[in-house]
Amino acid sequence: MNTEKPRRGVSPLHFVDDEWLALRTEEVLEPDLPIVDAHHHIWEGHQHHTYLVPDLLQDLQSGHNIRGTVYVECSFMYRADGDPRFASIGEVEYANGVAASFASGRYGDVRACAGIVGKVDLTLGAMAQPVLEAALGRAPDRFRGIRHMLAWDASPEVNLLRKPPAKDLMLDPAFRLGFAQLGKLGLSFDAWCYHPQLSQLIGLVDENPNTCVIVDHVGGCAGTGPYASRKDETFQNWKASMSELARRPNVFCKLGGLNMRLSGFEYIDRDLPPTSGELAAAWRPLVETCIELFGPGRCMFESNFPPDKAGCSARVLWNAFKRIARNYSEDEKAALFAGTAIRAYRLPPGLGQAAQT
Repeated sequence: MNTEKPRRGVSPLHFVDDEWLALRTEEVLEPDLPIVDAHHHIWEGHQHHTYLVPDLLQDLQSGHNIRGTVYVECSFMYRADGDPRFASIGEVEYANGVAASFASGRYGDVRACAGIVGKVDLTLGAMAQPVLEAALGRAPDRFRGIRHMLAWDASPEVNLLRKPPAKDLMLDPAFRLGFAQLGKLGLSFDAWCYHPQLSQLIGLVDENPNTCVIVDHVGGCAGTGPYASRKDETFQNWKASMSELARRPNVFCKLGGLNMRLSGFEYIDRDLPPTSGELAAAWRPLVETCIELFGPGRCMFESNFPPDKAGCSARVLWNAFKRIARNYSEDEKAALFAGTAIRAYRLPPGLGQAAQT
């Protein structure tokens, strides 16, 4: 590992070492399989790197048939002026502008940011509704819901966030009242939490059975800090909570986010980047468990780029997912790689079809 560079994948900027990634090349597997990337970000780092539209476009053109994407909030491009409660609407406006540039056909058939997951502070309680309505008003064809960060752990080795949320945020009455506003507007909620918090998420889901809840990053099964020495116990605890969530028909699951240091895999620190075969073998227990519990109709693959790009290139990442899904039927693969994301985020159905030649 080149010690003169920042450490790869370290929060909050998830440093991406492009020279290191270039050391691993692979042929694209199943190049015609339509993909809708269910989760990515765009941001500008202040120390190590940026991930803006040219970077996104390069990854969309990695050789895989990526037809569309879902943009997920990362506190980027907030408004500098006006009522601070509405500052996050700036990110929705920005993502909608990116989507419009792709919808022009300038970059080909791919439709980046076809769905937008923004951020609204749900601790505003009932006052979250006008902010949600404002976001809808700025991107009515693409704004589909929000993510309000939930990920909290007592261990600093587990926490991945620059500004962790309050402990037990899901139990806060104001937050729960704000969450209740989502269902009134037909909006979804992306839940990013660590596996010990899943029991609280189950309670939140039960209070809002008509709200679509999408669990990010296979439910945040932690493999670092105090969980590193208890991997079997952690897996069983995670699986039990995910089994409960899967019994709720309004809950979906994203398959990815496993290249972040949270998962405890050490490929990111090797001299050579991992192969897609190595990643598939490491990720398979978590991914296949989620598919077994939720079914392909409620699971969707995600890149989680750029954080996950700290550990592998776009070509290798999608190859790894295709290796995991190799033995599923064509209909099941169609759901996992595109159909479920299209249904959960109400995207144009044509994104699940092969590109026209």
